[in-house]
Amino acid sequence: MIELESANHCVYKIRYHMVLCVKYRKKLLYDSDKIEFIKFICSEIEQRYSIVFDTIGTDGDHLHVFVGGPPRYSPSKIMQIIKSILAREIFKRYPEIKKQLWGGHFWSEGGYVGTVGDDVTSEIVREYINKQGIKNEPESHAQSKLIDFS
Repeated sequence: MIELESANHCVYKIRYHMVLCVKYRKKLLYDSDKIEFIKFICSEIEQRYSIVFDTIGTDGDHLHVFVGGPPRYSPSKIMQIIKSILAREIFKRYPEIKKQLWGGHFWSEGGYVGTVGDDVTSEIVREYINKQGIKNEPESHAQSKLIDFS
């Protein structure tokens, strides 16, 4: 379970659901040994990068990760860190896999990333922002205004 984290001058809870696809959708992540190895490598990533893995799962040709990270990393940077380290370590541990993939890349380009919240919807955020500022303050000095971009 990903809880509130803290860094210099900030507290955060930023979570993502990411899907990383094996190149050519090859079913290379099917046995428990590889899955346990991936979990081990992810625990190493946690220690080095302050990225927190909540849940990891696979359907053989892609990997789902529920992950949290500090605000200094963009979602694409978190995905890049995970993909590059996992690929390097998988190729080291299972060199026979490299022969099944043309070009030597383990993951397909891109992937999926979506933000995950705790029952905080866009409507709740809009309502919260609308309620900011002092209610008796003149309109010209209001602390915050909601701008509808739709």
